[in-house]
Amino acid sequence: MKHFAYMEYCGKITNIFDSLFNNLKSSRMARQGGLLKVVGKLEDLSFYKSKDGYLVRTKGGVSGDRIANDATFQRTRENGAEFGMSAGAGKLLRTAFRNLMMTASDGLVTSRLTKLMTDVKNLDAANARGERHVHEGFDLPEGKAVLKGFNFNVKAVLSGILYKAYTLNTSSGAIDIKGLIPMMDISYAPGSTHMSVKAGWSKVDFSSGEFETLISNTVNLPINNATTDVGLTFASTPALATGINVFVLEIEFFQEVNGVQYSLKNGGYNSLAVIEVV
Repeated sequence: MKHFAYMEYCGKITNIFDSLFNNLKSSRMARQGGLLKVVGKLEDLSFYKSKDGYLVRTKGGVSGDRIANDATFQRTRENGAEFGMSAGAGKLLRTAFRNLMMTASDGLVTSRLTKLMTDVKNLDAANARGERHVHEGFDLPEGKAVLKGFNFNVKAVLSGILYKAYTLNTSSGAIDIKGLIPMMDISYAPGSTHMSVKAGWSKVDFSSGEFETLISNTVNLPINNATTDVGLTFASTPALATGINVFVLEIEFFQEVNGVQYSLKNGGYNSLAVIEVV
């Protein structure tokens, strides 16, 4: 009986693979059927699980050597080079503000920043296609304007969280929010009892890949009807000689339990945005 069951099992596997090969004759991708689901590689076949179910595909496409050397793929090489520079610029900015982003960012911030950096790179009119640079775009007022207003957490846009006007001194980095009343001026997270406000100032050189980031003092307030003048300052200014100055403002929410404030883990209401670029 065990031998019969084993042969029957092998027969089912054979039927599954026969079906897959038949589907793959006319397509590079096919859906896995039957009870047995496979994940992994077998010679020129790749078995994997996706949001559409268990799929299998054949190895295909153009070789890397041909893409790197064939004149037909000149545009592909140019696009790839510029995409790499845009992705690198986005990573540099994320690294500069990593400590703040840990509590205020969304799952798509990487791709959104890459797209933004691509838009900045496209402003470079000095270099040929394939050699355009993000730092050239940031040399222009239009490039700085693209980054200003960027929200690291699209689920908590700063303009939808903070309804009170603020001022920024770009020489010292000081930010003032006069007469803030949390219950009236803040769209606070459900269950939160307190909030914190702080700022970041980074000088970023997208040409050399260097940056220097400073974090201001933190102002922690209970969410009530009390009026507070919020003042955020920096102990110094960035010493990096070259680059652009990027100023960000963060609002984070907490819940107090027995005298201890706990950060709301979902982070859905924490806001971090670029408020100025000079």
